[in-house]
Amino acid sequence: MMHIFADPDERQGDLLRITGSDYNHIRNVCRMKTGDELSVSFGTDGREYRYGIESFGDGAVICRLRFVKEASVELPVKVILFQGLPKADKMDFIVQKSVELGASEIIPVAMKRSVVRLDGAKAEKRTQRWQGIAQSAAEQSRRGIVPKVHVPMTVEEAVQYAQQNTGVRLLPYELQPQDPGTKKILEGLKAGESVAVFIGPEGGFEPSEVAYAREHGFVPISLGRRILRTETAALTFLSWLIYLFEVH
Repeated sequence: MMHIFADPDERQGDLLRITGSDYNHIRNVCRMKTGDELSVSFGTDGREYRYGIESFGDGAVICRLRFVKEASVELPVKVILFQGLPKADKMDFIVQKSVELGASEIIPVAMKRSVVRLDGAKAEKRTQRWQGIAQSAAEQSRRGIVPKVHVPMTVEEAVQYAQQNTGVRLLPYELQPQDPGTKKILEGLKAGESVAVFIGPEGGFEPSEVAYAREHGFVPISLGRRILRTETAALTFLSWLIYLFEVH
C-alpha cells in the first residue's frame, strides 16, 4: 500500500486534497483508481490515516478518510543521531537506514578525522539531498514523521545541541572496556526519553573529542567486541533499541 506524507492544511473535514509530485505518483506512476486506499501521515501526531480515493481533478486527488490507526509506529524513545561525516555516499545509506530503524533527527558532524568537508552552498545542497532520502525512507517504512536532517555541525555545536535537547547522551567508543555498563544503561532507558548517540567517522574519534564529549555529559558505551564501520554503528544501536522496546 502506498504511504505518503500530506500537508495538514489540505484537510477539510474528512476530505484530503493531494497535489504536486504525490498527485503525479498516485495517478501516473502507481495508476491508482477511484476506490483505492492510501496510507497517509501528517507528520504531527505519529498516527496513520487511511484514505480512499474519491475522485481525480485537475492536478489534484480528492480522498475521504476511512479510519485512523491510533498505534504509533515511532520508537518509544526519541533518538537523535550525531553522525561523523563519512566519505563518498555512505551518508546517504546511513540516513536511509537510520530513518527506517526509527531515528528522530540526524545531525552530520564534521570531526577531526572526517575526510569530507562541507560548508556554505555545498552543505545546504547536500543536506537537501539527505532530507529527500529521509522522506522517501519514512514513506517506505510508514513512519509517522519525517525525521529532520540538519545542516552539518561542528563537534562543539553538536555537543551543545545535545545538551539542550536530550537527557541521555551516549558515545559508542571502540576503546571502551567490555563491561555490563552498556547493557544496564540501555535497559534503563524509559519511554519518552530523548537520547543522543554520537558516532565517529572512518578512523573513529580523536581522543580529544571523546574527552570533550565526556566533559559535557556523554557516557562512553561499547557496541561489542568487534570494530564496526561508521555506517554500521548507528544501525546496530538503533536495532538494539528496537529489540528492547518493540520485541515481545
